[in-house]
Amino acid sequence: MYLSESRRSDSHAKAADAEGEPTSGRTATTRVLAGNVVALGVVSLLTDVSSEMVTAILPLYLFYQLSLNPAQFGLLDGLYTGATAVLRLVGGHVADRFRRRKLVAGAGYGLSAVVKLGYLAAGRSVPLIGLMIGLDRTGKGLRTAPRDAMISLSAPPEAQGRAFGLHRAMDTAGALMGPLVAFGVVAAVGSAYDAVFVVSFCVALLGVLVLVLFVREPGGPARERPKVTLRDTVTLLRDRPYRRVLTAMVPLSIATVSDSFLYLVVQRGAGLDAGWLPLLPVAVSAAYLLAAVPFGRLADRVGRSTVVVGGYAALLACYALLLLPQGPAVLVAVLVLRGLSYAATDGVVSALAGPLLPEERRATGLAVVQTGQALGAMAASWAFGVLWTALGSRTAVTVMAAALCLALAVAVPLLRKARA
Repeated sequence: MYLSESRRSDSHAKAADAEGEPTSGRTATTRVLAGNVVALGVVSLLTDVSSEMVTAILPLYLFYQLSLNPAQFGLLDGLYTGATAVLRLVGGHVADRFRRRKLVAGAGYGLSAVVKLGYLAAGRSVPLIGLMIGLDRTGKGLRTAPRDAMISLSAPPEAQGRAFGLHRAMDTAGALMGPLVAFGVVAAVGSAYDAVFVVSFCVALLGVLVLVLFVREPGGPARERPKVTLRDTVTLLRDRPYRRVLTAMVPLSIATVSDSFLYLVVQRGAGLDAGWLPLLPVAVSAAYLLAAVPFGRLADRVGRSTVVVGGYAALLACYALLLLPQGPAVLVAVLVLRGLSYAATDGVVSALAGPLLPEERRATGLAVVQTGQALGAMAASWAFGVLWTALGSRTAVTVMAAALCLALAVAVPLLRKARA
């Protein structure tokens, strides 16, 4: 049920495949992406419908109904994106050590599903909402690395970009539908957000069932391979190409404004009614959806590090447009550029790092990279919220744009050398 087997020509071809460069003598890559990659894509599609329903209404709920200021909102948004980042390491290590990637990923998906009902109990209590956000991200932290490891292990090295591109396209289709479903529910029942949480839970539960029934554990049985120890995990950092990828991604994440803040800046700058806020992610998801598979193919052909750098260049252009008067054309361009940036970085980073890692430690290695990114995103949300509260949104965007320029100056040479 996996991707069709590919031929390995020689060690040079394998090394080139890890970066995504073309190799000589390769047979035509007319591969059918099926089995695990598609099944995991369906799971992510349903889960993203569920999670994006909640994500779409949280800024509206917290900012306009509970009257949080930008610093308070930034604290919760940072918690949403990074406070449980260490659990990515736990999830990755446990999945590798016991060869139970599907089980660990399933636990993460299941926890996130149950938390949707927890929002009902939280009501208008900001501390309880923060707790639910933390638990939701705990689920994401547990599942992300094992899921990406299963995708990576279900695809040949030269098709990593395409496999992750297909998965992220399906994932993003869910992200596209989530805000639309939330907007429809809110339009039907008014500001009764409880209905959004109930529908979100039902969709997430369906995703868990697909995982249980249709996803298979890649590789042989656990008993056939030695268990991974913590010492084995630490040795990953001795690998120079992998270490360069990790070192490059952290400053780039620290300079990335969260989507929730981006939408609030756009909504206020364009003078949109707050009721339209849940629909702004739709444009981002649409651009991401259209570009995910083409960018994955491009990454396999021209080099994954090149596409990642291009994605952050698109993000820098997005910041520059935020500083202009927010007419309709600028608003659309900002959202499209953010979506293109996601398409060029989200799955491509995993496709870049995955082949640099041994199979038995792939979930752990990907978890380390994702933890660095999540901690950077958490710091970015906190910093942006404080900057906005103290100096205004325009100054906050300017500071983040300058930080991204510095981060790119550090990351570009590191990513270029990561193929060596």
